[in-house]
Amino acid sequence: MPDKESATTTEHAHHVREMFASIAARYDLLNHLLSGNVDKRWRRLVAQTLLTTLKNREARVLDVACGTGDLSLTLWQSGQARIVGIDFCRPMLDIAATKAIESGSRIPFVEGDALELPFADCSFEAATIAFGLRNLSSVEAGIKELLRVLKPGGRVAVLEFSKPKAPVLRSLFKFYFTKVLPRFGGLISGSKSAYQYLPDSVSRFPDQLELASMLQAAGFENVSFRNLTGGIAALHLGARPRQ
Repeated sequence: MPDKESATTTEHAHHVREMFASIAARYDLLNHLLSGNVDKRWRRLVAQTLLTTLKNREARVLDVACGTGDLSLTLWQSGQARIVGIDFCRPMLDIAATKAIESGSRIPFVEGDALELPFADCSFEAATIAFGLRNLSSVEAGIKELLRVLKPGGRVAVLEFSKPKAPVLRSLFKFYFTKVLPRFGGLISGSKSAYQYLPDSVSRFPDQLELASMLQAAGFENVSFRNLTGGIAALHLGARPRQ
């Protein structure tokens, strides 16, 4: 019989999966519209950061919580590495697969759980996760899985909403996220609860320093982060030790 923690984890995963399935058709439109297309620039920065690996034809790069495949495709367009996308929401993956076909890429999109990645230890030269880590029932467990599938020396890139440092920007960000975004996103997507979930999940997520500490505690080395757009988002980097 499953314990209470397992039941809670399963319930959380089911809720998040169903929520993203309900907004999959409008997800890309709203992402770009609500961010003023700055999300595209953030994803290009992830690719630029991992460019050496992406230029390696023999390298394998895993994009975890890939959603509709925007980051997977950006990574593929930036080099010759073999990209693999994984997500647990089938409607999102169906859209990603369609976009991959239209782009001429051969990215395999795998249905799977970020907390139990269906890959062997030390399988990838790099791993990314964009706006997905905060959706996991356990951030710590998700980080450990990223570490597990990386080869020694392999790099991780975590792109996630964060905490703006300037008081004025922080206030504006909070107002937009808690008042404007849920109403506008709900109106277009038909699911106000999904866009209420976004600010709620961001408010509960660790800030830049806390996330950096969590990456180090999990075993990553050379951990650093870069604030993006005043800290609205942050790009965290780390590497699996070579020994």
